This record gives sequence, C-alpha cells and structure tokens, in this order.
Amino acid sequence: MTKDKKTLIIGITGGTGSGKSTVCKSIKENIPEENIAIIEQDAYYKDQSHLSFEDRLKTNYDHPLAFDNKLLIKHLDMLCNGESIEKPIYDYELHTRDLENTVTTEAKDIVIVEGIMILEDEELRNKLDIKIYVDTEDDLRILRRIQRDIKERGRTVDSVIEQYLTTVKPAHDQFIEPYKKYADIIIPEGGQNEVAIDMVIARIKTQLH
Repeated sequence: MTKDKKTLIIGITGGTGSGKSTVCKSIKENIPEENIAIIEQDAYYKDQSHLSFEDRLKTNYDHPLAFDNKLLIKHLDMLCNGESIEKPIYDYELHTRDLENTVTTEAKDIVIVEGIMILEDEELRNKLDIKIYVDTEDDLRILRRIQRDIKERGRTVDSVIEQYLTTVKPAHDQFIEPYKKYADIIIPEGGQNEVAIDMVIARIKTQLH
C-alpha cells in the first residue's frame, strides 16, 4: 500500500445471486494485484462453535444479526492504517467459523467489501467511500443461488428453495432492497453490464494515479 494515498473502500452489494462476485472479479482483473484486496462479508458470519450442529442449522443466516460486523469494521480500520489482518474462514458445511485457519490479508490502496447487507449497518456503511448496488431480477437470482449452494455448499434443491422462501426473500425485502437508496451507483444486470463496470474501473485507476 502506498502510504501517501488514502485507502479507497468500495462496497459492492445486492441480493443473493445478483452478480456481486462477478463484478468484483471483473474489477480485480483490471487492477494490479498489489493494489487491491477483497473482503467478503460472508467470511464474517459469527462463530457458532459453542452451539450444537442442530442449533446451528436453526440460525437465520439471512439476518443482519448473523454477521460479526464489529470485527469486519475493526479489520477495515486496520487495513486503512496500513496493518495486515487475519480474515476469518467460514465453513458452510459445519455452519461455523474455522478457528484454526485464517487468511492473511495485506493493506492495499483499494479495498473492496462485498456482501448482501453491507449497507444495512450504518457504521459499516459510513466506512464505504463508494457504494455499489448490483440490481438483478429475482428469478435469475434464485436460479444462481440454487446452482451455487448445491455445487459449493453441499445443499439439496429442496433445502435451498425452502431457505429462499422462508428467510432469503423476506430478508431481501426487509434488509437489502430498501437500502439501495444509499448506493452511489446502481448496476443493472450485474456482471453483464460492462459499461457500468468500466466506469468503476476508471474511477479506481484515477485513485491509483
């Protein structure tokens, strides 16, 4: 990280399956690796190792209280101060944090924070210099969610659909969609919107130079 530059923190949010990760990937591919770090809010689900596996299954992971935003905010402050952090690793099959392993993340000029509820928390929201909301149709988002959870998280189709109807969609309507009013940039069609992504990349390159 270049010491004479202020760290630029970019928040990228949107509903589940909206294409946030694709937007992050597109940005990262166009910025030198030594200048950018990505922090996923999903890594900051609260540790639940004190609970039984059955109780962990009952947790509503689509509610703001599921996230350890205090630790996330602390880590962002550390990165802005030029300090490295030990980013948590969350085990989606065991539904708790991996207490034995972390990911060392160095301070960079650009830090992207990606997550579904980063605008809901006022303190976290105020840490973001640029707030981006990725806006994608509901039917496309649920299809992407099904594919991801089956492939990456060992879920069944029925369990993904049940979770979507009981917690994911209600949480989207209450904690995600209303907060897009705080976004500086709204990107329709997610990662397919090359024009909007190019504009963000241009802004980041301006910051670097």
